[in-house]
Amino acid sequence: MSDDTADPATEDFLTHRNLLFTVAYEMLGSAADAEDVLQETWLRWVKADREQVRDPRAFLVRITTRQALNRLRTLKRRREAYVGPWLPEPLLTAPDVAEDVELAESVSMALMLVLETLSPTERAVFVLREVFDIGYDEIAAAVDKSPAAVRQIAHRARRHVDARRPRQVVTSHQGRAALKSFQRAIETGDPQALLDVLAPEVVLMSDGGGIKHAALRPVLGAERVARMFAGGIGKLTSTLTTEPTVVNGHPALLVRLDGEIDGVMALSVEDDRVTGLYYVRNPEKLTHITSAPQLAFR
Repeated sequence: MSDDTADPATEDFLTHRNLLFTVAYEMLGSAADAEDVLQETWLRWVKADREQVRDPRAFLVRITTRQALNRLRTLKRRREAYVGPWLPEPLLTAPDVAEDVELAESVSMALMLVLETLSPTERAVFVLREVFDIGYDEIAAAVDKSPAAVRQIAHRARRHVDARRPRQVVTSHQGRAALKSFQRAIETGDPQALLDVLAPEVVLMSDGGGIKHAALRPVLGAERVARMFAGGIGKLTSTLTTEPTVVNGHPALLVRLDGEIDGVMALSVEDDRVTGLYYVRNPEKLTHITSAPQLAFR
């Protein structure tokens, strides 16, 4: 793709690229697949008759949504055969994303796992309407439904998500404080320090994709999670180091063993305690982690 912004087609695409990437990523949970969707969108965009395009943004969103829907239906079949829990591909995000509460929540691991329970069309409608406040007529054109049907789908998806989404929003300061306490407990392997920072109902999900060792089921409860961490750290023959970062708009740890990236652990925090731990070890999902932040704004 050319960087020549003098070309109107390229200029329009680059103007809306962050929006298009975020739409695709929130629909697919994969930065790699989102990039593929953007490439497909670009190929269709440069072939379009620009004289017939009244609103480049709406046209690009429509193409991106349709391409993402096609890919999502294929991905859902693959995920049914996935080894162990499936987690979204972690995405490094710029610090300002954490300050945008709505955007940070929309790309959080916790909410994206809720979105996985929606049908492909429900997910597309929810993302376009609730996250980006796109009009019903525009969404209808993107998903090939009537505006009236889209309103019903949006209402159903919103009700489903609201029943399952995290209830409390914490400040970035609270999140960083909880991350610091958790990091200290992990690096020392102190079971009591872990219990102090973990909420009683904490859930640990780990994703190795059948490539790296990971629990095949979610681990529930502070005592079980603390025991698993303490036991695992105690058996390590490698040097464990952790580095604070921001993933999907929320605090996270970049975990290394002997200096090599082992995985990324994202946190959900409520009332200064960790309620969710999402540990992605599948190396196929870590290719973007060493890149510069990709999601800076809508």
